[in-house]
Amino acid sequence: MKYIPIFFIIFLIYIGIANTVKSYKIPNEAIRIRVVANSNSKTDQRIKMKVKDIVEKDMYGLLKNAKEINQARTIIRDNVSLVDKDVEKILKENNYNLNYDVNYGMNYFPQKKYKGVIYNDGYYESLVVTLGGGKGDNWWCVLFPPLCLMEAEESSDVEYTTLVKKLFDKYS
Repeated sequence: MKYIPIFFIIFLIYIGIANTVKSYKIPNEAIRIRVVANSNSKTDQRIKMKVKDIVEKDMYGLLKNAKEINQARTIIRDNVSLVDKDVEKILKENNYNLNYDVNYGMNYFPQKKYKGVIYNDGYYESLVVTLGGGKGDNWWCVLFPPLCLMEAEESSDVEYTTLVKKLFDKYS
């Protein structure tokens, strides 16, 4: 009989922890962006972040006035060559001589937990830049609606989670 209260307390703690993590499926009306590093070496991760910065800047400039998904799709499709040129430029400037691939389409994303939100795995419409063998850690975000850009303005996990929920409710 002594064990029943202990198991009950453990169960309540488990339920409390489980309820603090929210799981979201990125809505169909969203486009992700992802940059995958060649490896987890410091150099490869540094290059990944430089590529991420230029691709994010390109996409922000192009998509800042996009109001709906089809408009965003057209803009991205029409500008894959711009992304390709900018990635090539960053790699040359850094004497980084590995191949890379820029792909816009349906791409697999593993499950990701970020700031208390679990993003489900699956195939998502996305712009993906893979550097070298693509075996390193990656950076990703939601490109449309522009979660990446709004995220930079958020200062806390609570605000981030609220923002994510608002965006997913709006576009789901």
